[in-house]
Amino acid sequence: MNSVKASIVSAFNMHGYTLRSEALRFLQERFEPLDDTQRHEEVQKILDHVNTQNLSSSMIEKDIIENIINSLETASSDDGILFKVYDAFSLHRYTYNTDSKKFLNWALLHDKSPSLHGSSDSKADIFIERYKMVHQRTARHKVFAAPVIHNSSRPSNSYSLKAVEHLLGTSGREKNVVVLGMLTQLKEGQFFLEDPTGAVRLNLKKAVYKGGLFTENNIVLVEGVYEDKIFHATAIGFCPPEPAETTLSYFPNFCLTPYSSINSHRLSAKLKIVEERNTDAMFVFMSDVWLDQLKVLQKLQVVFAGYSQIPPTCFVLIGNFLSLPIVGSESKVFEECFSQLGTLISDFPTLLKHSRFIFVPGPNDPGLPHILPRPAIPPAFLGDFCKKVPSAIFTSNPCRIQYCTQDIVVFREDIISKMCRNSIYAPWEKDEKVDVPNLFVKTVIANGHLVPLPLNVAPIYWEYDYSLWLYPLPDVVVCADKFDPYTVTSANSIFFNPGSLSRSNFSFKVYFPSAREVEDSEITDDIPG
Repeated sequence: MNSVKASIVSAFNMHGYTLRSEALRFLQERFEPLDDTQRHEEVQKILDHVNTQNLSSSMIEKDIIENIINSLETASSDDGILFKVYDAFSLHRYTYNTDSKKFLNWALLHDKSPSLHGSSDSKADIFIERYKMVHQRTARHKVFAAPVIHNSSRPSNSYSLKAVEHLLGTSGREKNVVVLGMLTQLKEGQFFLEDPTGAVRLNLKKAVYKGGLFTENNIVLVEGVYEDKIFHATAIGFCPPEPAETTLSYFPNFCLTPYSSINSHRLSAKLKIVEERNTDAMFVFMSDVWLDQLKVLQKLQVVFAGYSQIPPTCFVLIGNFLSLPIVGSESKVFEECFSQLGTLISDFPTLLKHSRFIFVPGPNDPGLPHILPRPAIPPAFLGDFCKKVPSAIFTSNPCRIQYCTQDIVVFREDIISKMCRNSIYAPWEKDEKVDVPNLFVKTVIANGHLVPLPLNVAPIYWEYDYSLWLYPLPDVVVCADKFDPYTVTSANSIFFNPGSLSRSNFSFKVYFPSAREVEDSEITDDIPG
């Protein structure tokens, strides 16, 4: 057999695939002019793409190979998207396949797009998909991963992860069991631990809570004793975090934002070089920009004047954009306020030319009801603003910003207060100095979700729940909240709250992507800084 042909056949066989004769001949003719190193790299790229497909057979046809090569060629020319804003409704939805151990594109599997009006199955899918996402990464962690060969050298701090059905099938007493499941209250005043295999009643009286804000619908690790059909918890904690680089080493193609490359933009060497060289790039984040307050407009003028000599990459202005919720005829007030803002920005031509203005709605801004994700502010409420500021981008809440290799999530919700109100355990009652933002960050990272709360507390469009995922972990998560400003770094991801501009002495945050640093800023009467 020809050496080129043999190397191609061998590579596909190692991944469990068999090439049809036409497909093999096509690849052989294409790769014969290449040297061994180039040929290996090209074949590996094709195999990486094949592994992302939901194939019904291990037999690879020629048309599959041709489509993949076309995608690769298109992707190589599209490796230069430096900046783009994605609303929540344009993201790719994925589902984790437990058999193939891959994240697959949901729309391709079901041959349809998500709908605002999901079926009853859609509601159940929310929690099944969240559980599968958390379970697969927890099961891979060194603390829980089973050894390939059983021996006595297994680390003493390792555990065996059990399912709820394991407990339900146990007739006697079992100690030191660790179960991953979702906290639920199936009966009034009675907590249960639930996973796809069943639900078991919990006794939390002697439980020790470790590191987080524990609410219903959190996916947690529970250690305890199972006896008399009740799981007596001794400790409750969250799953270990997984940095994005670890996630992408397992799933290089897993990218929620629509990106034509076979791998996530976060792995692009070309974009990384551009990102590191552009040291002048900066993102300005302001929340609760109340445009009906004269003092706010005056402070914005100071900010724009200060940055007019060094225009930022973008200004991200986050709602609410009025100090009070809109009622009836007040929609005209909203339009007039944005018209004034447009006039103000127009006074600074360098900002108009070099900076983008991104607007993320708050809970009280006009649009659909208080259900996440919230769509962008409708054009009918903006009047002539877009004519004055053509570069303005009105997007959803939450939204994602891709800057070179970085993923930035922007979310506006008073989420910390909601989680504290619904927490089943209040650590601040025992320790007044408890770091609530740090506990909040640990909770959302562990759950891989921006809003790990019951649906009656934080309603979500069932089929768009994935738009609130934090997996793979974004580089930056902006959780705009009326809570005090903070910056927390965990698992190589930066979380920060710019604070309420109108409530916190006109403070805001500036992010420098080349250095991956966040700077605290405040609007004085002279210049921002």
